[in-house]
Amino acid sequence: MQTKNVVLELTDESFTAEVDETEGLTVVDFWAPWCGPCRFVAPVIEQLAGEYAGRVRFAKLNVDDAPNTSSAYGIRSIPTIALFKDGSPVDGVVGAVPKTQLAALIEKHLD
Repeated sequence: MQTKNVVLELTDESFTAEVDETEGLTVVDFWAPWCGPCRFVAPVIEQLAGEYAGRVRFAKLNVDDAPNTSSAYGIRSIPTIALFKDGSPVDGVVGAVPKTQLAALIEKHLD
């Protein structure tokens, strides 16, 4: 069911077009390669991306490579999973949380 590249890789330059100006629900994983808990969350995000394909967009943003966006959204701890609906931040969670908790958060914001 899961396909490759279901999770978009964002940059400072692409964030506005891919998240801020997009309708629907987008889940963004703010992460960094050196972050241990981020490595735990990444496969969970990929699983959810496969399960919610066509209904929710999933993306990840490396905070080291995109300091402007990370700063603009006040990201101080990673992993931070942020939910954007129609381009506006609506919810999120900090830390490595279980798949069930992320799925419940997503379900809360689906139409």
